[in-house]
Amino acid sequence: MDIFEAIKSRRSIGFVSSEPVPKDLIDKILEAGTWAPSHYRTEPWKFFVLTGGSRSRLGKTLAKIEERQMEDPLSEANQKKLTKIEEKPFRAPLIIAVAVNPSDNPRALLQEEHGAVYAAIQNMLLAAHAVGLAGYWRTGKSAYHPEMRQLFKLPHNGDILGFLYLGHPKKSAPEGKRKHPDEVTTWLASESDFDNL
Repeated sequence: MDIFEAIKSRRSIGFVSSEPVPKDLIDKILEAGTWAPSHYRTEPWKFFVLTGGSRSRLGKTLAKIEERQMEDPLSEANQKKLTKIEEKPFRAPLIIAVAVNPSDNPRALLQEEHGAVYAAIQNMLLAAHAVGLAGYWRTGKSAYHPEMRQLFKLPHNGDILGFLYLGHPKKSAPEGKRKHPDEVTTWLASESDFDNL
C-alpha cells in the first residue's frame, strides 16, 4: 500500500471480529513501531501484546480505577457499569498496550520521549491498516493512573500512552474529512513574516 494512500485511508474502527490476529501480522506492527524517530536514539517505547485471558486482567484494572471514583460502587447501576468496563478489553482479539519507558539519558527531555512513543503508535496504526486490520487508539485518565503503571510494572516516570485495539474489520472504513492544509499552515520566508503572525 502506498504511504500516502495509507495515511489518507486509515480510520479508527472499533467494529472488529473475534478472529485471532496471526502472529506474523502482529510482528510487522511491532516492528513498524520500533522504526519511529527518537531523540538521541533512546527508543523509549515498550509494547505489551494482550490476547486471550490476559485481557481480563486489564478489564479488572480498568474497573478498579473506575470503582475508586464512585460514591456508591455497590449500587445496581454502578455494578452494571463496572461489569461493562471490565468487558471492554474483549471488544477486540488483540490489544497492544504501548508505554513510554523514558531513558536515563540526561539530555533526553520527557516530552520528547513521549513524542517518540506517539510516533511509534502512528507507525503501528498505519502498519495495521496496511496489513488489512482495523482498530483504534484508546487512552483516557485510566491509562495514566498509578494502578495501570503498577499492572504493567512501569517505572515511576513511565506511562501507558495508548491501547491499540486491533482485529479483522467487520465493516468498511467510512469516508474521511480533514481541513485543507492551507487552513492550518503559515508560510514564513523572511524575519518580518513573524511580525504578522
